[in-house]
Amino acid sequence: MGSGNGGVRFAKGHGTENDFVLLPDPDGALQLSATRVAALCDRRRGLGADGVLRVVRWAALGDDSAPAPEPGVEWFMDYRNADGSVAEMCGNGVRVFARYLAHAGWLPDGPGAELRLGTRGGVRTVRFAGGDGVAGEVSVDMGPARIGDTSTATVDGRAFRGVAVDVGNPHLACVTDVELEGLDLAVPPGHDPALFPHGVNVEFVSPLRGGTDGTGGTGEVAMRVHERGVGETRSCGTGTVAAVVAVLRHAGVETGTVPVRAPGGRLRVTVDAATTTLHGPAVLVGHGELERSWWDAQG
Repeated sequence: MGSGNGGVRFAKGHGTENDFVLLPDPDGALQLSATRVAALCDRRRGLGADGVLRVVRWAALGDDSAPAPEPGVEWFMDYRNADGSVAEMCGNGVRVFARYLAHAGWLPDGPGAELRLGTRGGVRTVRFAGGDGVAGEVSVDMGPARIGDTSTATVDGRAFRGVAVDVGNPHLACVTDVELEGLDLAVPPGHDPALFPHGVNVEFVSPLRGGTDGTGGTGEVAMRVHERGVGETRSCGTGTVAAVVAVLRHAGVETGTVPVRAPGGRLRVTVDAATTTLHGPAVLVGHGELERSWWDAQG
């Protein structure tokens, strides 16, 4: 499934309009080069997406640079940015990946079970609000966020102070009172290459207004994000986690549940003493087959 003498199967999905091409390749037969990924993600000459999710069994991944398979974890999310570069993690991508497994009937332990997935950022645990996994909210345990040094991001010559947050990939989350709609994110924000030698995802997020309610919830915040290797996206799962961690820290608290409004929709993040959890939708848009001649021509 995924290749052969004919075309190459694909699906298209999104999580709050952060969109992906999914390539079902359980046995690791596809040769997924950077040029092919970039072509797939191009919105004029390809299908168009913020990234590619190769749906592959961990044992068939064939990548010595990736973590070794863990016992009991069948599937690996082989994630690539729109420019073809390999990335460690994608929170929206994990939810869409899990939705695809449910749709395909590939959940290892059947509907309703907790799902563990391999990623380059570590194993992630997914839970479905719907019993069969094909509908309802999807939640993913993103692991503990690691807070690093403070630094600045620069947009149009203006510096925004932020904090480095590692969510399996690097982020610089900047809490600001500036109107987010007025920020020009058409080009990557400037950052400190000494702190982020491999680039960084940059979030701009409004501060928390008011305190937590009786159930640990808080007021909604707004966010925009520029992803390395992609550009500004409508949403970013790991970026949402980083933004909430920074927002809570800015408010003088360490835990809570915060709804986040990104241009592509709403997500929710719970931060507790042990881990962070990302909650949100995951939508499959359609399924199809790439022409084999087109695939081969991309190198």
